[in-house]
This record gives sequence, C-alpha cells and structure tokens, in this order.
Amino acid sequence: MPELPEVETTRRGIEPHLRGQRITDVVVRDARLRWPVPADLRAVLRGQRVIGVARRAKYLLIALERGTLIVHLGMSGSLRVASGNEPPRPHDHVDLLLDGGRMLRLHDPRRFGSVHFTPDDPARYWLLADLGAEPLSEAFDGALLARAAHGRRAAVKTLIMDARVVVGVGNIYASESLYLAGIHPARGCARIASARYAALAQSIRHVLSRAIADGGTTLRDFVNAVGEPGYFAQSLNVYGRAGSPCRSCGAAIKSRVIAQRNTFYCALCQR
Repeated sequence: MPELPEVETTRRGIEPHLRGQRITDVVVRDARLRWPVPADLRAVLRGQRVIGVARRAKYLLIALERGTLIVHLGMSGSLRVASGNEPPRPHDHVDLLLDGGRMLRLHDPRRFGSVHFTPDDPARYWLLADLGAEPLSEAFDGALLARAAHGRRAAVKTLIMDARVVVGVGNIYASESLYLAGIHPARGCARIASARYAALAQSIRHVLSRAIADGGTTLRDFVNAVGEPGYFAQSLNVYGRAGSPCRSCGAAIKSRVIAQRNTFYCALCQR
C-alpha cells in the first residue's frame, strides 16, 4: 500500500498543479470507498481555490479557502493530474476539475482509500487527532522512541509501526530501518538502550528520505502523480529478500511474522 514516501512523492507531484487553481466542478463516479464520499462534496468544493497541499502521516491535506480536503490512498489508490477531458478508466472514482483546464483524479481499484472534508482545523479531525510524531520532523528522535518503549512488552518493530508513536513507518520501511540500525526486529522494545534508539531514529529518517528521493517503492501498483513507478525497491536491503545474501555479511536474509506482518532481517547483523 502507499506509505509515507509514496504519499509525500504524490504531494510534491500534485501541489504545483493545484496551488492557486479554482475547483470548477467535482465528479464522483463511485462514492463507495472505505468510507462513503460525502454526498455534499460537489456543493462544498465548487468555486473554492486551492491554497496548498500538505501531508500528515499517510493523509494528503488539500487546503482550500474554506476548509480542507483530506485524501487517503488506501491500499492501491493514486492521485494523478490529467487533462480535464481525459476519458475515465475503470476505478477512476473522483475528479476535481480545475479552472486551468486540468483535473486531479483519484484512481483506486480496491476502494480502500477515502475522501473527507472538514471546515475546521484538520489536526483535530477524527482521523488525524491521535497520530504520533512525523518521522522527518524535529519532534522525532531517539528520546521519543525510548519514552514510548518504557514499560511496553512489544517487539521494537511493532513499536515503530504504531502510528500513535510515529507515523508513516510502514512494513517495508520498518524492516529497512531496523536493518540499517543493526537492531533485531523481534527484540523487546523495553530492552533497547537509548543510544540504540538514537541510531534507530536516524535510520528511519535516512530510509524515508532516501525513499522519497527515489520516488517511493513500487510493490504491486503504486505510481506517482504523473503515472511513473517509484524506484526505491531497487535499493531494498532486506524486505522481500528472504534467502538472498545479506549485502553486508553474506548470510541468508531471514523472514518471520511479527504482529501478523512479514518481517525480513539478517540474524548476524541485527541483534
């Protein structure tokens, strides 16, 4: 599913085309997403100008003159800027037509994405209100992870994938970050020293920043805002490489299920 780097890649791709544009019309072909598209979305959005596009966790926040459109891409969704007269394909569920002659189109084959509108501060919206720190912000560091780990019995991989602690560290990037930090994904989070958490926070920043620079990771059907795949998959050290040699020591990469998610690691390099 699209993770933080894929969503950030999308944000950077669509913002230059949306900022300053006025929404002239809204087309909803199928409102049956994870949560139904608001019935009054067309009435609420028509005539509003786009102020900018931000991201919170895996949510895209399209700031308007009177409120915020919140979009989640779900498991297979993508947002693409296209010509305003481009015929819809199957699974093109929502279009925002812009006064410059282009449109923003939501494509979501599995319909696990969602579209919401709030006239209030989006930080207080029910989907965003309880989210943890942004991993690329100054608020995120090893001390935050150490505090969150105190008294918990969960595996460290489960800790860094908890969106109430830190947002956007999905399964792929959790495995890659733990490998880079040399920490075994099954190690109890309360049994990790503060110095190692500092290294893990640094690794998370590095992995996510690298993935954003590479345009995200292509697993199944992610494409960016102009329909191109991401290329971070070519740089993966452990994820999806079970049985392949570790790039550092040559030992076979192992896999196991932690908290119902496939996890990949090197038993020699990660302790």
